[in-house]
Amino acid sequence: LCFAGDARVRGQTGVLSERRGSYPFIDFRLLNNTTLSGEIGTKKKVKRLLSFQRYFHASRLLRGIVPQASLYLLDEDYLGQARHMLSKVGMWDFDIFLFDRLTNGNSLVTLLCHLFNVHGLIHHFQLDMVTLHRFLVMVQEDYHSQNPYHNAVHAADVTQAMHCYLREPKLANFLTPSDIMLGLLAAAAHDVDHPGVNQPFLIKTKHHLASLYQNVSVLENHHWRSTIGMLRESRLLAHLPKEVTQDIEQQLGSLILATDINRQNEFLIRLKSHLDNQDLRLEDAQDRHFMLQIALKCADICNPCRLWDLSKQWSERVCEEFYRQGDLEQKFELEISPLCNQQKDTIPSIQIGFMTYIVEPLFERWAQFTGDTPLSGNMLNHLRRNKAKWRSLLHKQHSSSRSNDHSGQVTGSQEQTLNEEETP
Repeated sequence: LCFAGDARVRGQTGVLSERRGSYPFIDFRLLNNTTLSGEIGTKKKVKRLLSFQRYFHASRLLRGIVPQASLYLLDEDYLGQARHMLSKVGMWDFDIFLFDRLTNGNSLVTLLCHLFNVHGLIHHFQLDMVTLHRFLVMVQEDYHSQNPYHNAVHAADVTQAMHCYLREPKLANFLTPSDIMLGLLAAAAHDVDHPGVNQPFLIKTKHHLASLYQNVSVLENHHWRSTIGMLRESRLLAHLPKEVTQDIEQQLGSLILATDINRQNEFLIRLKSHLDNQDLRLEDAQDRHFMLQIALKCADICNPCRLWDLSKQWSERVCEEFYRQGDLEQKFELEISPLCNQQKDTIPSIQIGFMTYIVEPLFERWAQFTGDTPLSGNMLNHLRRNKAKWRSLLHKQHSSSRSNDHSGQVTGSQEQTLNEEETP
């Protein structure tokens, strides 16, 4: 099914892809029209505006051209620190924010080049280093740096976590080079070209991608198709047999689509069934692929399982992105989405709910799969400690709001009691 002005192109393999830069920026003039007329302008106006946005997005800074010496212009001290960090890339306390600063904002490109080399993928698949670098620059540049959360640093963080999970003995003993490459590529590109708003926002503002993918896994489909477009444009895998590249493209889609949070229960139920029945056979490619899906899902939402200082930064970033969406919705008189109302949805309450209903069930099952490994135990310990800290912060917020509510009605003796309670 194709729509007028469809951004997708069909390759020889039959898998639909999207041209690079096909994602139009969220244009607030369209939203203004929506609030006034209930429709997003005329089809002709929208088509003309989207065409301009695609052109502008695709052409800015000559996108896709490899920056000359993007990493090598760095001070040698910085390069030395970055290399030292890469020697510990398998450690769970890896600080991706520091690594991004040390690589001058090139954390995703630098990390992937290193991991492809560490895992022997360059040699195994006979990849050209210049072509690999060009592809990774495409991916990194197609993330929106203005997003507080869904940006290239998040992609690098997920990729580093995926690397850690791929080394878990229960999984590592069965993985093929294809499995490893798919896992790393999917992690790196799983949120590429994310607009900083969620699927319900795209649907209610009648964004063209919502129509394109018929309101089903809209963002995940876009991330996948965009990745396929970049793989074809870069010709990274052009030397491989057609059937191999076709299989890689399909499996990348299966992995990236698994990150749709709306499918969480589907994967949890299936994982629980496998673990309860003890019928996972990792010699079987289908079961390995399923566990790669689970690993990517874990990597995508692993922030609450990191050290508190890192976890807290990610929590603040994702909530900032939620609040920005809520502010847009309020400005254009749209219903404010859940978790996006800064006046009602506090960071501690959002995080406690996220940990309780999404993160804990998944990571407890992951630990059941991996067995009692140091990494799984470490992640669960961080998760419980971080949840306790958010509970403490939430309690302080409630106490503060209660005292503020009664501040105008406090008697002299009550005021003295409150002051005594606040004294350490």
